[in-house]
Amino acid sequence: MSDHRADGVGHYDAFEISPVPAPGPDAVPPEPFRGIYGMPAFVTLPTADPAASVDFWTRGLGFFELFSVPGVLVHLRRWAFQDVLLVAADSVPAEAPAMSVGFSCVLGQIDGIVDACRAVRPGSVSEDSPRDTPWNTRDVEVITPERARIVLTAAKPYDPASQEARNLAEIGITGPSTAPHPDKNEEHARH
Repeated sequence: MSDHRADGVGHYDAFEISPVPAPGPDAVPPEPFRGIYGMPAFVTLPTADPAASVDFWTRGLGFFELFSVPGVLVHLRRWAFQDVLLVAADSVPAEAPAMSVGFSCVLGQIDGIVDACRAVRPGSVSEDSPRDTPWNTRDVEVITPERARIVLTAAKPYDPASQEARNLAEIGITGPSTAPHPDKNEEHARH
């Protein structure tokens, strides 16, 4: 990792440890990661129908089954650090919660995810998906069989002349071609 010092505070380029590729129309998603590691975060979802849940997550959302404990748990993964534990339950909530869980993807995957989710489970993709956000991503919102609200999000290429770039600049985040100094965003990173 690179260690940039500013005002005696260490700042690390977090993209060096992330599996998420730089945004762009030719961005290639990383291969599914099949190794075992200490998970820094993960999602646990109760499911009353593990087979239907696994089918949706694998065929619709592009996850794979890392391992399972039959009748108890299925560990799903997509990229490194995108882990979901499906846990057998007697029932699931009738409505999706307001809270959502996001997973990164690349722009070239968005349309395929929408099509696959709609094919596996009609009505699972929100009506306004995919949608572009003011913070320069394209998002797809999906409701899974467990009634979880999942957002797959892809960063769009940074255009310094775009409204999204102006939105980010207003909160102190500058892009590569507009930053007057390479450490300009360190102040933001410390907060």
